[in-house]
Amino acid sequence: MVHSAPREGSGRGIAGVLAVAGIVAALMQTLVVPLVGELPRLLDADAADTSWVITVTLLVGAVATPVVGKLGDLYGKRRMMLACAVPLVAGSVVCALAGSLLPMIVGRGLQGLGVGMIPLGVSALRDLLPPGRVGPAIALMSSSLGIGGALGLPLSAAVAEHADWRVLFWGSAALSLLVGLLIWLLVPATPAAARGRLDVIGAIGLGVALVCLLLGVSKGGEWGWGSGTTLGLLGAAVVIALLWALYELRVRDPLVDLRTTARPQVLFTNLASILVGFSMYAQSLVVIQLLQLPEATGYGLGQSMLAAGLWLAPAGLTMMAVSSVGARLSAARGPRTSLFLGALIIALGYGASLGLMDWAWGLAIATCVANVGVGLAYGAMPALIMGAVPRTVTASANSFNTLMRSIGTSMSAAVIGVVLSQMTVTVGGHALPSESGFRTALLIGCGVALLAALVTLALPRTQAAAEPERPEPAPAPALAAPVAVAPAAVASAAAVRAPEPARVWPPVGERAETARPGVPATVHVRAIGHEELGPWEDAFRPHDHQPPATHQTPTGQPGAEGRELLRLRQENTALRQENAELRRELDTLLGGVSTWVKNLAER
Repeated sequence: MVHSAPREGSGRGIAGVLAVAGIVAALMQTLVVPLVGELPRLLDADAADTSWVITVTLLVGAVATPVVGKLGDLYGKRRMMLACAVPLVAGSVVCALAGSLLPMIVGRGLQGLGVGMIPLGVSALRDLLPPGRVGPAIALMSSSLGIGGALGLPLSAAVAEHADWRVLFWGSAALSLLVGLLIWLLVPATPAAARGRLDVIGAIGLGVALVCLLLGVSKGGEWGWGSGTTLGLLGAAVVIALLWALYELRVRDPLVDLRTTARPQVLFTNLASILVGFSMYAQSLVVIQLLQLPEATGYGLGQSMLAAGLWLAPAGLTMMAVSSVGARLSAARGPRTSLFLGALIIALGYGASLGLMDWAWGLAIATCVANVGVGLAYGAMPALIMGAVPRTVTASANSFNTLMRSIGTSMSAAVIGVVLSQMTVTVGGHALPSESGFRTALLIGCGVALLAALVTLALPRTQAAAEPERPEPAPAPALAAPVAVAPAAVASAAAVRAPEPARVWPPVGERAETARPGVPATVHVRAIGHEELGPWEDAFRPHDHQPPATHQTPTGQPGAEGRELLRLRQENTALRQENAELRRELDTLLGGVSTWVKNLAER
């Protein structure tokens, strides 16, 4: 049975539900940040041991994300999103009831499994939404990781200050249960896109390598970067990763298709993801400390945890607001441009931080600027990934990209932690990070953001304004053997197959083999490669090609498929006009910036 594109109205509810699901999953990462200083007292444990309450969520999320993505491709994305909601609820309940360290760590580990909901939701949008709404929905969903983190801090700080700490986890349990119910009721089923089985050995190998890497990076400052434990973990991570890669290249159904990952568009997008994740998290680490350090230091702003969270909340809202703008920019200039511009704006946010460190409102403005760049970059990454991989591996490819961001944030925590621990001043008998240490950390983040922009320039120009000529459409499917059929059936089948199939939803090469009366179901399925452009990409590319012919019934009237194509053509025309308007606005803006820079240089 051929899938038709969902209606425009249905897409709004689906996108909203999946965006809320992503935000709730991301909330779990910052849920316990206000409690970090109180956890040793609350759980009757050492401070070094209670740090596992945060570390275990990172480790479990990193290990589970690629596995959950592969399962989504094999068994359906909606089914796996519902599966992710279960440990979110269970983990929250376990943490709410915990009276000691071990159950708290177990509960936080279960919450880490929910992070895989974000790449699953991004991939599901491609299957569920009409083409005109895919771009903005993907941008919002992929930004939910940053939105949830930014909004979670003030919310959890307010609850921690004015209520019992267990309310945090009861609230997260209720939110997770609500998300699961909304997905169950409002999100349609997504069919399995791939065939095969889960690569269990590959999952174990990747999990062990990631645990060694992230454990060494996150605990290196505490254990000592030159200690045998840290060096052994990092060395083991390299060796296991190499062995895992060799195995993945040989296995029939790999957990991660490394050949697809090595395509330039996928490879450089993942490299840029590591760098953007690094720069995004570095500013978060610096700004929250500057806001909370005592004013006696001369550079601290003396804000409480709640006040600091409220100063940072506008950054999360800014990221949410810019997601639709990023989608329009990707439609006009391509996601490569959005990623490049996003990296430059992040660097601009770091530059603003250096000049506005003395005021809380100044840091709030700087974080808003940086989060504009993060929103643009995070919205462009899934578009670049899904534009270069077959539909059968979108969930696993997006999950691997999310993993790259997680590795970037872990590396950021390690590097910035080393810088701030080495550049200190003594205030009231306590060693605190110095002002020069904070400035050095901000300069590092700025440099990494600029490096991400340079990496983006290496991406192929797949969304150029002037497209090369498209290859001739594939010939009509061949029949397995001559069959005697009624003339009316032959005429009907010919009328359906005759027009070019490139704009049919879904693409011809991925349609299910469906038997017609008197016609064998055997068809030629064309290979899916880097050049495949499904209708979801209408939101990310200009439309200067000729529209396909309208499908008609033998009576000369447009059939259901023809009417669908006419509707898509009308949407594309409106989108093309909107893109042209945005191009003019961007040209005016860039011209003004160029004039300003030229005048500044002359002065």
